[in-house]
This record gives sequence, C-alpha cells and structure tokens, in this order.
Amino acid sequence: MDDDLEVHFRQHVSIPPLEVIEGRQSSIKQGFKKIPSKTAQIRLVSSHPEVYEPCDDSFALVDALLADQANLSEHQPKICMEVGCGSGYVITSLALILGQEANGIHYFATDINPHAVSVTRETLRTHGVHAEVISTDIASGLEKRLSGLVDVMVVNPPYVPTPEDEVGIAGITSAWAGGENGRRVIDKILPIADNLLSDRGWLYMVTLTVNNPSEICVKMQEKGYTARIVVQRSTEEESLQVIKFWRDSDAVLEVKKASMTRSISKKVMESVLAQFPRLPFWGVGNNVTS
Repeated sequence: MDDDLEVHFRQHVSIPPLEVIEGRQSSIKQGFKKIPSKTAQIRLVSSHPEVYEPCDDSFALVDALLADQANLSEHQPKICMEVGCGSGYVITSLALILGQEANGIHYFATDINPHAVSVTRETLRTHGVHAEVISTDIASGLEKRLSGLVDVMVVNPPYVPTPEDEVGIAGITSAWAGGENGRRVIDKILPIADNLLSDRGWLYMVTLTVNNPSEICVKMQEKGYTARIVVQRSTEEESLQVIKFWRDSDAVLEVKKASMTRSISKKVMESVLAQFPRLPFWGVGNNVTS
C-alpha cells in the first residue's frame, strides 16, 4: 500500500484502533449518564402490517445519534430530515433528542409507502412532537424547497440485496429491497442528499458490509465529504455500520492532489475499513465514537 494514500484515507475516514475503542466503553456509558436523552418509546410507536417496525438497524441509527448527541446539540441544526421514515421511530427520537420548534428546528420525514406516512404521523403524535411527513420517493418534489438547507439527514435505506424487480414495489418490501448488492436505492439517495444538505450538513446512513461501504465513502469523498463510522455492530451473518458524512473542502483538494499521481484505489479504502474490529453485537451504549 502506498504510504501517502494510506495516510490520506486515515485522515478522512476515522477508524479508531481496537484498544482505543475498548478504552472508551466506560467513558461512553458515563457520558450517557451525564447527558439526559430521550428516544421514542417502543410501546408508543404505531404499527401497520405493511410498515417496517423498529429493528436492530433502527436502534443502531438512534444509538449513533445518541453517541453524537453532544455534537448535534452544539451543531444547532435548523432543518432535520429522515428519508424512509417507516414507523417514525428514528425521526421521533431525533426530535426528542434535539427538541422542537421552540429550539428553532423544523423536521421533515419522507417515505414511498403511504402506510408508513400514516404510522409515522401517529408515532410523532403519541410522543408529542411534530414533523412534516410526506409520501414521496426519497425527496421527490422537495429538491427545490429544501436544496442546500438540510443540516441533519438520517437514512436507514433499503440495503438488503434482492432481485432488481423488488425495489420500490408497494408495501413493506420497499423498506428492505435494495437490488444488486443492496445499492440500488443507496446510490439514488447519495446525489439527492448532496443537493439537500447545507454547507454544514451532516448525513447519518446505515449500511451493511455487503453494500461495499468503502466505495460509498469514496463516492462521497469525491463530492467533498469526510466520513466517520459512528456505530458498528456485528453478528455471525452480517456487519452493520452507521456512517456519518459531512462536507470538508480539504477532502476535495486532497482527492485532486492524489489523482495527479494515481487514481484512488478501492482496495486502499477497503484495507482501512478492514482494520475496524469485528466485535460481537453490542448493546446500547457500546458504540464506536470519536
């Protein structure tokens, strides 16, 4: 591996070594005790047979927001958005973590499934928070209205590898059907997120290892984003990551500089991500942060 390229990717995709991660576990748990936080209560989350219920990936995404809560509060976002809201568990939790209009924050949530829109509205209502919930494909019809305005975007996309003809079909299947390598919908979301995010916008996205998150990071870095894994959880069958992206002007300059000498190799990014430890499935509070 070229030393310069390895240093380059270590700078822009923060992967803490195992000993650092293990050393942070107790401090993370203590930090949660010191910072009061609220998330949606499962018993108050509405449901429907054709709507994806909160599951391990939903919990991991909310745990990532909790792990980054101090940064989110300091960030003081004005517009937050969830793409693919499903049951409303994540957008409701985000609204509870950050506060409502009294704090100058407005929330949006979208889903292609009209049943999910109804369920999300009910989940928000039972928790006493509000968001503008819209039935649409990703952000269709909102591109002009929200272009360059979204400060925080959260996405638990359909990432499961499936036949292409299952992608976007009616009902609950649309919540997980991701096409080849689970990337069909993810690759549609990335440029839309780039358009909607503000100059200081943050994107939190759930991915599986089979989605080739290293390639996703490269794609976003080419658009000027830096990436950091906030949470990773592993089972015998799969490894799930919640990746945070944010704009970094230096990333564009570094990519251009690197391309003058050689093209960026996916293998370089994969070798960096491979250094991330494969740990057992963690409970709440056992998150990877930096």
